[in-house]
Amino acid sequence: MGIHGKLRVLDMGRALALDVYRYSRNFPNHELYGLTSQIRRAAVSVPANIAEGSGRRGDGELLHFLSIASGSLAELRTLASLAHELGYLPAAAYNELVERARRLDAALNAFVAARKRKERGRNGMERTGTE
Repeated sequence: MGIHGKLRVLDMGRALALDVYRYSRNFPNHELYGLTSQIRRAAVSVPANIAEGSGRRGDGELLHFLSIASGSLAELRTLASLAHELGYLPAAAYNELVERARRLDAALNAFVAARKRKERGRNGMERTGTE
């Protein structure tokens, strides 16, 4: 598709991942291979899957990778909540991450809905023989 450079959801995902890296620098050293690693992997997975899906050939593949990105976003929210409850993530940082994740989730859902409408429209034209 070659559209990944134009995707707002990709930019939002990258910004969220960078914030997670910044905030997780302050997590305790004993969490380096635990919660720190897990929350970072979930955060990086969001824009990585958006980019991978946008580089695929069809909308079906794009939608599959956007679904994976959405799942990673849910994982990230859960891990941020745990980090906050454990006292590793201050309230202001936690609230910012949760709000960014909420906005990204809404944007991802809107993007998926638009792609599905486009796909349905294209399939309808194929069935009727119109272009």
